[in-house]
Amino acid sequence: MNRNTVISICKGIAIILMVIGHAEAPGALQSFIFEFHMPLFFITAGYFFSLKYLHNEATFLKKRVKGLYLPFVKWSVFFLLIHNLMFKIGILNETYGNEMGGVTHPYSWHQMQQNFWNIFTAMGGYDAFLCGAFWFFRGLFVASILYLIIYKVLDSTIKSSRWKQYIPYMICVILLLLCGWKTYEGIRVITLVQGGYRDMMGCFFFGCGFIFRQYADSYQALMKRYYAIVWTTVLFGITVYLFSHYLEANMNWRSDYTHFLSLPIPALLGFLMTYNISTLLDKKENWLKRFLIYTGDHTLNIFIFHIISYKVVSLIKIWYYGLDIQQIGCHMVIHEHSKEDLFWIPYTIAGVGIPLLVTWLIEQWKLKRKSCRPSSASPRQ
Repeated sequence: MNRNTVISICKGIAIILMVIGHAEAPGALQSFIFEFHMPLFFITAGYFFSLKYLHNEATFLKKRVKGLYLPFVKWSVFFLLIHNLMFKIGILNETYGNEMGGVTHPYSWHQMQQNFWNIFTAMGGYDAFLCGAFWFFRGLFVASILYLIIYKVLDSTIKSSRWKQYIPYMICVILLLLCGWKTYEGIRVITLVQGGYRDMMGCFFFGCGFIFRQYADSYQALMKRYYAIVWTTVLFGITVYLFSHYLEANMNWRSDYTHFLSLPIPALLGFLMTYNISTLLDKKENWLKRFLIYTGDHTLNIFIFHIISYKVVSLIKIWYYGLDIQQIGCHMVIHEHSKEDLFWIPYTIAGVGIPLLVTWLIEQWKLKRKSCRPSSASPRQ
């Protein structure tokens, strides 16, 4: 079975868009990106869901634990342990913080212990200023397992094979109704950090990805002609832009009912737009295709390290404008002059490039080390 590199390219584009958004890109671009870039990750994850897991739950759970929970725990604990050190060396401070004026503080011994427990038991407690995107690990972990549970319940309840084929659609409708109820009444899921909105909407988009998989071949057949894929991509992009301009929404955990109503259409059309672009890019073998596939295959590394990578560019910006050195503690990037300068571009390059470069160097080191090992089959001297 040939590997689906179109989805890898989709993921590569999605993670680059996330880094651009976090780099405080111009307002219109940032709003456009936030309409669909996080749903993209849930949709591409759901694309690979298989019904075989309905009878092999242990394998699915092991994959989720290995791919999401363990990396989350490992790096959350790492950044927890160095949090106070970041204050001592000046990377964090109590003077400069996020765009809304909030700052972070050194942890007491009790706070460190509490965060440690939160990391393991609730996938929370991570360092908000160094690991601000880590909610995604919990979101996808909960969304994918929730999808499996609901699917199994419906599959065991519905006896008619005719109706079983509609289960994926039923799940999406159920999740939309629950999220609508939740946001309309302001209800929080108290067992989930941040109230559960992201996790439940993530489950909806996960289900959309699974449904799209069933029609992917038919969709690509419709998009066979170049003009068809170009014009639909433009149409999808314009629609997403109009939503971002007039009915702005994203997967913010504080989303209200209006934001909830505004999210699904631009999110799904944004995915189709990205999928179309990825299909075009996948047709030709060149450096851009290889780069996006490699980026899509290492999205977690960028999730984990893009914020700390921004600090390199923050040092340059401090020097360029003659700013207070403590502004390196701004989250996620230095806010001063961000509305009129182009520093979001080098922030993006660093946020994507540094994690990928380090990843590539480690891979090359491992390959070199492996090639230098003597073969176990070689004769003894």
